[in-house]
Amino acid sequence: MTQQNTAYEEQFGGIPAVWLRFNQFEAAVIPSVGANLVAFRDTERGHRYLREPDLNNMDAFKAAPAVYGIPILSPPNRYEDGRFPWNGEVYQLPVNEPATGNHLHGFLHEAEWKVEGYGTNELESYILLSQEVKEGHLFHKYLPFTFTVTLRYSLGSTGLQQQLNVRNNGKERMPNLFAFHTAINVAFVPDSQVSDYTTKITIGQRRELNERSLPTGQFQPLSPNEEKLKAEGVSPFFEAMDNHYTAEPQNGRNYMELTNQRTGDKFVYDVGASYKHWMIWNNNTEGGFFCPEPQMNLVNAPNVQGIPAEEMGLIALEPGEIFEQTSRLYPIYS
Repeated sequence: MTQQNTAYEEQFGGIPAVWLRFNQFEAAVIPSVGANLVAFRDTERGHRYLREPDLNNMDAFKAAPAVYGIPILSPPNRYEDGRFPWNGEVYQLPVNEPATGNHLHGFLHEAEWKVEGYGTNELESYILLSQEVKEGHLFHKYLPFTFTVTLRYSLGSTGLQQQLNVRNNGKERMPNLFAFHTAINVAFVPDSQVSDYTTKITIGQRRELNERSLPTGQFQPLSPNEEKLKAEGVSPFFEAMDNHYTAEPQNGRNYMELTNQRTGDKFVYDVGASYKHWMIWNNNTEGGFFCPEPQMNLVNAPNVQGIPAEEMGLIALEPGEIFEQTSRLYPIYS
């Protein structure tokens, strides 16, 4: 096979994007909408691993970017009444989910990101994107912390790597809370059916959520299908899920694995140990995609009492400190 390793600018559905190619793999990132990596494909086999926006209806993507590709969330998920207590202050986030009266998903997944650079070498094709949060930024308006977050995506011979880097540029400790609302394309093998697939995810315990989708502080027993989810695998659509779990790495790895039981092909999403929780959402079992969402913190963590901050993932960066976590997405062929 002739290698065509490259990184270049070309539109995706009429929106400026940066494309990466390395061997049989290709990926596309849209910097102007949350630095969303909207496509990851194996072009030799015709595999498409992520839920991609419809090229003929990009307005749907722009209206709801959190349900396509790999959107970054910060602060992630829900905060009761928009309240965010931190360092003795209570910050007020906008209530943008009227049905629950909560703030949802933060300020980065719809923001325009800066492309610091892209390119290719013998080992990879890559792109580096950044978001500088400071006075004047929407995030800073509600949570007045000063920091830089970068996302580096690279394609290599084994698949896709993601590096998240956060640096506190301010003079006070800041919340370091991130998640990815990753939308996995279930029937990633051409001419396959949703019923061909099972998924395994390294969940631990299931958090009980109240009518506002906020944790009660209690756990719920896992159902037989949830036990299968953490063991041999089960259909990602066994029931409607918008569930919150602790992460419980297995064999040193914290991951989702999607398997085509007919062909034996697998797709692995290894997220790293910093993500202490999983949200799993499957769009009311409508099929086609589901979202195994690695999340650093417990939903509504700043408002939760009685659980140690470290256990909740309610972690901080001190001035000058840097946080980094690497995740990887890759196929295993039968």
